[in-house]
Amino acid sequence: MHPRFTTAFATLDNSLQQALKPVLDDPNFTAILQPETLQHLMTATGLDGDALALALLPLAASCAVTPISHFNVGAIARGVSGRWYFGANMEFSGATMQQTVHAEQSAITHAWLSGEEKLAAITVNYTPCGHCRQFMNELNSGLSLTVCLPDHPPRTLADYLPAAFGPADLNIHSVLMDINDQQFVPQGDPLTQAAIRAASLSYAPYSAAYSGVALQTRDGKIYAGRYAENAAYNPSLPPLQSALILLNIRGGDCTDIQRAVLAESDDATLLQHSATQTTLAALGCQHLDSVRLTRT
Repeated sequence: MHPRFTTAFATLDNSLQQALKPVLDDPNFTAILQPETLQHLMTATGLDGDALALALLPLAASCAVTPISHFNVGAIARGVSGRWYFGANMEFSGATMQQTVHAEQSAITHAWLSGEEKLAAITVNYTPCGHCRQFMNELNSGLSLTVCLPDHPPRTLADYLPAAFGPADLNIHSVLMDINDQQFVPQGDPLTQAAIRAASLSYAPYSAAYSGVALQTRDGKIYAGRYAENAAYNPSLPPLQSALILLNIRGGDCTDIQRAVLAESDDATLLQHSATQTTLAALGCQHLDSVRLTRT
């Protein structure tokens, strides 16, 4: 079991502990719960899906990186595939607050990067802030997404975001988590190719400034993240944060990054390089390469 789970695991009900321990002890656990595992957990504990997700939130919150606020938020994105994805908030000492990641963004991005095509629900241990409500409104689940909170009945995103402004207001109908492949030309070494592939699958309908970042850690593992744009602009998630979500949620250390590649177009209406370089430097990585995106 990853050490970060130990304290939270000890607080769980005994029946849940016994059923969950083999899952967490698996060295290949990637903070994703498969449908068959979830069915086993519900049978062993007598909990339904909503109650089980709430019970598992302390484990998701254990993945938080909060050197500034020391306030851990956990989220579980529940895909229509039946898979559940952990997420947690992240902060970076030495970087601006605008570079932080919210737990809902983390869980949703974790699902998106893992191939999930749509979410049915999201469970969070604190009420989503306005930033996150707007971020969730970009999803192809739309305002029908179910939001589950402790001590509250399940409600839809529409209940939490009345009179919502979203992609349809800007005539965008293929939205976040829909499959959109820009098919940029692959080139370079595996890390560079991973960044380009991430950019190809990024979501930037408002600026067309597609971008991706790939990170390589000391152990040679590669984590790639994609830009996720938002109709309200500010809740957009940069590609570096997307990659950091994956690195962290899979048990890696964000200060372990040895090399990074950013893939974007030189003539894009917005550029990720400066912010990416600054945040990576705050994490101790000085090696950022850039590659220009091209189409056939």
